[in-house]
Amino acid sequence: MNHDRYLDPYIAGILAEARTIAMVGASAATSRPSYFAMKYLLGKGYEVIPVNPNLAGKEIQGRPVYASLADIPGTADIVDIFRTSAAAADVVREAIALKDKLRVKVIWMQLGVRNDAAAASAEAAGLKVVMNRCAKIEYGRLSGEIGWAGVNVGILSSTRPLLSGRGVQDHVIAGKRTQRNR
Repeated sequence: MNHDRYLDPYIAGILAEARTIAMVGASAATSRPSYFAMKYLLGKGYEVIPVNPNLAGKEIQGRPVYASLADIPGTADIVDIFRTSAAAADVVREAIALKDKLRVKVIWMQLGVRNDAAAASAEAAGLKVVMNRCAKIEYGRLSGEIGWAGVNVGILSSTRPLLSGRGVQDHVIAGKRTQRNR
């Protein structure tokens, strides 16, 4: 797969099918990108499992933090990596080793994180891969929310967006509803 560009249906399909996200490198610092990405994704109905060995046993946004993927008691559809490109290789190796136990389907490397060798290993193990993208930004872009903040999404349209009761276009990524709408 070409990881320089992703088609919208590929990203939307991943975000629509996923229910749980293991966020490796999650931070309790409110100024860190992983913190507000986690908060946003929780608000969109995903179960986000923070993974950070330095914070293991504590909580981030009311969720228990685990030291490693191996410590997660349930499942994780997506392993979302908020680590360096070099560190992503070890995370991907662990995810591949645990893919059946955790039912991992996707390796997602955040903005600025790209490791082609790790991606090739994940794909060879049957996992989908996204690199150098933020799940929060992609969800916002595909739902149209990001355009509300004045960000150019590259689409011109005179069609008014279809909104849910909260003013959010949850329908764009099928099957996703905010916790308040459930």
